[in-house]
Amino acid sequence: MTFQHDYFLSKVSRTIATYNMFAPGDSVLVGVSGGADSTALLYTLIDLSAELSLTLAVAHFNHEIRKEEADKEAAFVQFLAEKLALPFYIKNENVLSFRKQNRLSLEEAARKLRYRFYFNVAEKKGFNKIALGHHSDDNAEQVLMNLIRGSGLKGLSGIPAIRQNMIVRPLIHSSRKEIEKFIQKRDLRHVLDASNQDSRYLRNRIRNSLLPILEESYNPGIKENLNRLSNIITDEEDWISTFVETEFKKNVVVAKDKSLLFAVSWIEGIHLALKRRILRHAIQIIKGDLRRIEFGHIDAAEELVSCKSGCKSIDLPDGLRVERSDGFVKILKCYNKSRRGRADCAKAEAAPFNYIFFKTGFKPGVFHIKETGAKLSFSVVDSGSEFNVYSSNSGIAFMDMDRIDFPIIVRSIRPGDRFTPLGMTGSQKVKNFFINNKVPRHRRLLCPVLVSRKRIIWLAGYRITDSAKVTSETVKILKIELLLAK
Repeated sequence: MTFQHDYFLSKVSRTIATYNMFAPGDSVLVGVSGGADSTALLYTLIDLSAELSLTLAVAHFNHEIRKEEADKEAAFVQFLAEKLALPFYIKNENVLSFRKQNRLSLEEAARKLRYRFYFNVAEKKGFNKIALGHHSDDNAEQVLMNLIRGSGLKGLSGIPAIRQNMIVRPLIHSSRKEIEKFIQKRDLRHVLDASNQDSRYLRNRIRNSLLPILEESYNPGIKENLNRLSNIITDEEDWISTFVETEFKKNVVVAKDKSLLFAVSWIEGIHLALKRRILRHAIQIIKGDLRRIEFGHIDAAEELVSCKSGCKSIDLPDGLRVERSDGFVKILKCYNKSRRGRADCAKAEAAPFNYIFFKTGFKPGVFHIKETGAKLSFSVVDSGSEFNVYSSNSGIAFMDMDRIDFPIIVRSIRPGDRFTPLGMTGSQKVKNFFINNKVPRHRRLLCPVLVSRKRIIWLAGYRITDSAKVTSETVKILKIELLLAK
């Protein structure tokens, strides 16, 4: 590269070379929002295009979230493309409507539609690379956000420099400050996205509040450290993934129905970390991606594998099923085309789920279980209040507050679950309780299980445990109400 006179261009060109992002003759679709990052990316690639022999075009996705501002941004990007004599492609989509229809977060809905647009344009117009403007600050924020959410190593690897050998991020090792300096030095027009200041979004709170506190009060190099962590984990993930792939190919077979099959004896005998990765890898192959698959789902699948008796299957999001029978574990898509089969598969998507309530102490409130749409309302009442704790409906539970320990885990049922139903002295399998009470299978999957100190205290909507019952000595009563989705 011959751009040593320009620090920013030189740094970006080194990043491109490090990851072999482009080959001579590549046709590149540049995603441009109109903000500083994507504008800097566009001008940088224009400067580098002659030496790299690149053909460029501009793509802009209008989310229609902030209608007037969004239209102005789209008009600016179109003006920019025309000024630079580059082909321009635009797509308008109602992200809010798509989000509601598909029960996604706003960020995920926007991302899904935006990438779909990029790939459609690339396929139809013959672009073999899609360049996006993510930078090192974005990566640091992503790593910290994933850490807060409880992500595994994959999430802590951050934003990849290259994905699917098609999406490339030339600015991934450049900081926001470096981009702003480049913009100022070149006096480049760009738009300001007001939504970046909206504190309703977790990413913005991390960017505008948490990271500045960490930099000022704990470590001024926190962003660099987060990026270093990301790079280390990315390298280790690559190495681990190669090992997992080797073990997977040796022991997992593809069945005639395009499901995956492996022996219980093999997966039971391997380390828990490898077991989780094998299950995660198998799920990804059958499902096509890992969206909506959380640690609780992998954990539930692992418990099914390790279950010694009476365990048959669990259902995961998007119609995925894990079955155990005759010494084998099978992972497949639920392809039942009957009306009832489709309904059961749809309802099964809610399982499993796992929440931790009252980590820092009890406070009355209402909690939402997003997988099922149900809510749990917690409150405390005095034992002298005028109501009958024994004649309430099954959707309300009353328990002795002093017999409950916090935090409370709220999760879906798991293979091997046992509890002592109110009025009994010995424990009973939750599965048998549901069978005896003729609870349909899909309703079992939707049933929240409340756990205190690894002890089930309530099958929400059905029965509390006997040890938490209200007695004549009870002083304060914990009232929990299950509010089902309508």
